[in-house]
This record gives sequence, structure tokens and C-alpha cells, in this order.
Amino acid sequence: MRILAIESSCDETAAAVVEDGKKVISSVVSTQIEEHRLYGGVVPEIASRRHCENICAVVEQTLEQADMTIHQVDGIAVTYAPGLIGALLVGVNYAKGLALAANKPLIPTHHLRSHIAANYLAHPDLKPPFLCLVVSGGHTHLIEVKDYTDFHIIGRTRDDAAGEAYDKAARSLGFPYPGGVFMDKAAQQGNPSTYHLPKPKVEGSPYDFSFSGLKTAVINTIHNANQKGETIQKNDMAAAFQQTVCDILAGKTMKAAKEFGYTDIVIAGGVSANSGIRARFEQECRQRGYRLFIPPLSLCGDNAAMVGAQAYHEYQAGHLAGMDLNAIASLAIDISYGEMKSSR
Repeated sequence: MRILAIESSCDETAAAVVEDGKKVISSVVSTQIEEHRLYGGVVPEIASRRHCENICAVVEQTLEQADMTIHQVDGIAVTYAPGLIGALLVGVNYAKGLALAANKPLIPTHHLRSHIAANYLAHPDLKPPFLCLVVSGGHTHLIEVKDYTDFHIIGRTRDDAAGEAYDKAARSLGFPYPGGVFMDKAAQQGNPSTYHLPKPKVEGSPYDFSFSGLKTAVINTIHNANQKGETIQKNDMAAAFQQTVCDILAGKTMKAAKEFGYTDIVIAGGVSANSGIRARFEQECRQRGYRLFIPPLSLCGDNAAMVGAQAYHEYQAGHLAGMDLNAIASLAIDISYGEMKSSR
């Protein structure tokens, strides 16, 4: 089964053709990073406008690379939740038009489920059940993936996500957007012992995350140093921040793996590209004899290939949509499209 997938949940306009949820036939991503860098972050209105301008060309290029026409695909998938509502609406409405015009099934696909599915493309031997840590700019989740469309949330962030904390700490240190990349590079040259940072916990919820206090600690340390006329060692602060994040993420994941009996550990989401996190999880899993699955850097960020991978399994589960499909800014990963629709 060949699926044309569309992704527009944030600031990447992407399309891909994926076969049977495993093989990428073509994939195109149009990014807006340079434009949003001028403002220090994603401007939702600008992102929506650029999606409108780019989506036709991106889909056309994807079909050309696949040497296919729209009538040769077997289904059309689109990210419908979660994300920036205006950005999502562009992709959803475009996909609905294509599905109606070409008389193809429309497959609504959850963004976080798709990030997990990126690993199916990179690791064909990976099958549920497994434990997955999803880390991105807006989400930090610890999830039991019981089946391809069956998810159980063990823990989630109560405030800032790991990626969001990275970007805000980076901004305080004077790094450009997207700050996480620059923090990672600086951390590789710094001494994490120079600064001591807190590891916030959520009372009564051992697997939930909280990164707001860590971010605030970095900001306050910088402000206090500025008031005293002292100089912050950027590389050292980045290294201390990254080590603290790795301690939190790896600590909770390894504890959950032991408690719930998982030996297959998966990492997904944009922040999974971070070199410190990748190295730390490789070390922790190797020490315990766990199998670790991480997508290649090309599949860590937002792309449509991962949407096509997950859409195949959503289709197999009968999760299809009609022309009443709408975008949803916030939706838990463990709620399927059918469950969401029936509850309204």
C-alpha cells in the first residue's frame, strides 16, 4: 500500500510517499527556520502563510520523485493533531481536497504517533510492545507502545517540554533560534561541573517531567552574574544544562523500563537528534543489555515520511476520516481519531 502523506503541524511543509509503512519512496521537506530565526521562534501566522504558499509545490515534487500520479497512490494521510492550529488547517484542508478529487481514503494521523513511527522506517525489525521516550519542542512523553495504534502514557511534562527548555535556556545565553542545536554544540566543549542545576520532580508522579524550574535556574544564574558584573561561561552552562536534562530523561526512562518490564527502548522526536541524549541512552542501555532504537537525524525532525509510516497502521486499524475532518491543536496520543470523534 502506497500512501501520500502530508505534514504541516509547525514550520515544515512536508510530503512523502511511503509503502506499507516501511519503505520511503520519496520525501520532500520545505523548512522555514531561517525566516523564523529573525523573530527568535516560530511565528504561527507566518508559518501558516508559508504552508499555503509551499504545499502545492511540495506535494507535486514528492509525486514527481516517486514517479507517480495522485491516482496511483492508495491513500492520503495528513497530520491533524497536535500542533499550531493554523498550520494544521492548511495541511488538513489540502489533504481533504486531494482525497475528494482523487477518490482516495483519508487517513488522519497524530503527530506524536508519527514521530514514534519514524523508527519503523529506520529499524524494520522494531515491533511493539516497547517503551518510548518522545522528546520534542512541545512534548516530553514516556509511553508504553503496546501495539501500533495502542498507546499508554506513563509520564508527561507538567510544564515546559525538554525542547522548549533547551530553546529558552539557549536564548538566555545569546544563542540564535533554534537554540537546542547550538546548546548541543556548546555543551560538547564545556565542563558540566562548573554549574550546579536542579533536577525538578513532580510530587507523587515519579514518571512525569518538569523542566520549567531547570530553565528558570539557568535564566536566574545568568541574570545574577550580569548584576554582579561576572561572565557566564556559555559552554560550561550549556554542558551543565545538557547533563541535567540527560540525567532526568535517562533516569526516568530506565526506572520505567525496569518497573514495567521493557528491554526495547525507543527515542523519538526532534530532540532525539541531540548528541548528548543519544550518547547517554546508548550508554545506559548497553550497561543493562537493552536494545535501543533511535531514528537517524534525517527522521528526527518533522517530516512526512514518519506520517506515512504511522498512517499505514492507522489504515489497517480502520481509522479513516471523512470530509468533516478538522485540525486539533491539542490531543493526547492515546486517543484515536474514532474515539475523539465519538466523544464530541
